[in-house]
Amino acid sequence: MSAPTQTESFVHPALFYRGAEEYLAGTVPFVREGLDAGEAVAVAVPAANLELIRDALGERAGEVRLLDMEQAGRNPGRIIPRVLRAFADAHPGRRARIIGEPIWAARTATEYPACAQHEALINLAFQGREATILCPYDEAGLAETVLADAHATHPTVIRGGRTDPSDTYAPDAVVSRYNQPLTAPEDVPPAAYAKQSLSDVRHLAILRATELGMPEARLQDFALVVSELTTNSVVHGGGSGALRVWAEDGHVVCEVRDAGVLTDPLAGRRSPAKDQFGGRGLLMVHVLTDLVRVHTDPALGTTTHCYFQCI
Repeated sequence: MSAPTQTESFVHPALFYRGAEEYLAGTVPFVREGLDAGEAVAVAVPAANLELIRDALGERAGEVRLLDMEQAGRNPGRIIPRVLRAFADAHPGRRARIIGEPIWAARTATEYPACAQHEALINLAFQGREATILCPYDEAGLAETVLADAHATHPTVIRGGRTDPSDTYAPDAVVSRYNQPLTAPEDVPPAAYAKQSLSDVRHLAILRATELGMPEARLQDFALVVSELTTNSVVHGGGSGALRVWAEDGHVVCEVRDAGVLTDPLAGRRSPAKDQFGGRGLLMVHVLTDLVRVHTDPALGTTTHCYFQCI
């Protein structure tokens, strides 16, 4: 299968497959063609599919950067900066060719909106870059709404070896559609904070997370995330905010609400330049957290939910 061509330097097709045979037919030639062309090649897919590709490549697997997306991309918000752009930026002067599979059947309904937004934002993050990112979608295992979103987030689609332009490509609409209001349990009261009470609310958050069973090994990450988000509220979000912490499906969840509005859709999803001052806080939040959900609205402000797996 030849790589699909587009007039732009960045190419972003969705590959629809059913079963291992179609999966390998759509991915392995793509990898080999990249290697033969001297491109930098990476594969970031769920563990079972990673082994399929590794075995099919044989000795050539050693020429490819192989990543388990279930680990590297557990939080969809860190895939662009820490998987895709990290690999492309590490090979200046070479075209990057990447297989990225961020959506699989076991993804939860809570995770999926962040996954769909991630796929849409790839187009913005790689605009003008010399790269091809192929995104496989399991037609047998994923819901029809997920497959429809794939058409909206990818300019071209591949099915049965044939490449066609998507007639419903609208990535900005997907980002907006999944900018959904976020709610907290009614029995969890908010703790209000301002500049003078930041230390108190952070201590309260850590105490509550400990009571809910957060492992000690994760408490430092949790504390850093709470510190970053509450500081952002004071500096950029109107000077105050409200915090909640609760347990949900094996996770400890931290909610931060404030009056700020995020205007950059890639906030937290791009790595700052080495000589740039600041701009690393929200990236750190994405890196340290198992899932980040954000709702931002000029009238309502911004709500951020950070999930930390505890089992």
